[in-house]
Amino acid sequence: MRTPRRRRELSAVVDLRLPFDPILALAAIGLSACSVAAIAGATEGSEFVSRQIVYALVGIVVAVVVSRMDYARLQELRWPLYGFMLASIVAVALLGTSVNGSTLSIQLPFFSFQASELGKVLLAVTGAAVLVERSRSIDEWSTTLRLLAFLFLPAAMVVSSDLGSGLVYGAVSLGVLLIGGAPGRHLAVIGVVLVTGITLVLGVLPAAGVNVLKPYQTDRLTAFLHPGDEQGPGYQLNQAKIAIGSGQKTGRGDAATQAKLGYLPEKQTDFIFASVGERFGFMGGALILSLYALIMWRGLRILATARDFFGAVLAAGILAMLLFEVLVNAGMNVGIMPITGIPLPLVSYGGSSVLSTYLAIGLLQAIYAQGRAAARRPPTVARPD
Repeated sequence: MRTPRRRRELSAVVDLRLPFDPILALAAIGLSACSVAAIAGATEGSEFVSRQIVYALVGIVVAVVVSRMDYARLQELRWPLYGFMLASIVAVALLGTSVNGSTLSIQLPFFSFQASELGKVLLAVTGAAVLVERSRSIDEWSTTLRLLAFLFLPAAMVVSSDLGSGLVYGAVSLGVLLIGGAPGRHLAVIGVVLVTGITLVLGVLPAAGVNVLKPYQTDRLTAFLHPGDEQGPGYQLNQAKIAIGSGQKTGRGDAATQAKLGYLPEKQTDFIFASVGERFGFMGGALILSLYALIMWRGLRILATARDFFGAVLAAGILAMLLFEVLVNAGMNVGIMPITGIPLPLVSYGGSSVLSTYLAIGLLQAIYAQGRAAARRPPTVARPD
């Protein structure tokens, strides 16, 4: 039996009376429902569907618990969380299972743990905390360079084996720096350096016989520039575009063949959006994108009404992560973005991706709840002497 003191200590960590954003919650649950319908239509058998339902239910529980907590406590844990993130990336590299030449995950009894997926959220948390700690000197180049080193170290560690996650880490970093108040001239220089680096890695150095990335990674990144290529990554893009185009307005329903007959690769993960386009047509794709638009709208409102600077920067990092993943995944399915292996949040099949995204949704709900609670609190009036 808990003592009153124990109950007070627990309520200081988890407050069940806090408000929540119903639109954000319904949009996330709606995406999970769309995911189950899309996976059921794209795959044979019920194993993928049942597992995705379990992942979504566990993720919702995680989001609810996190949303009832005071997110500000994470500032005190920034260094342990950062250390855990780096250690988990190293652990996957040493102990993980190799798939298609890349070591992405550690096989657990119920799902494959991808440290890079959880790391996206942890980077937003730790990056926001460190930036807030150094916010008074944010105008100095030394501060910006230290923050870049802090933020880009995990990206550099995962990019060789998980290129897509490395790019998402970069998007999170830029979102944190932008809302965190990094000077525009600093961001402009960073942008020029990034563009120069991409040009060297994908064009200049390979032409000189120096390959920074693995050949298949370079091919996937440049395949969308050669739409006529029928081999390798070009084949994947062509099949995805055929699937989306054949769906037209309302989809082919049970007559969909690209996914079920195996022409569309990675139909339940990387190319789930193409599966939706074929089976449910323009209406299905528009529904999913509309739900993401709702999440971004509510996320921006949460950022604007955050209780403190840390909450605003953390929300910015999470929104940058989600927006980048949606734009790149949907873009690569229609042939206007490179193939990077980035999942469609809450829709692509996978335990690590679903759980990490619901963790991010829970953090947004926590920022919303604390902001609303602070706004409702009556102002403190100083007593006259």
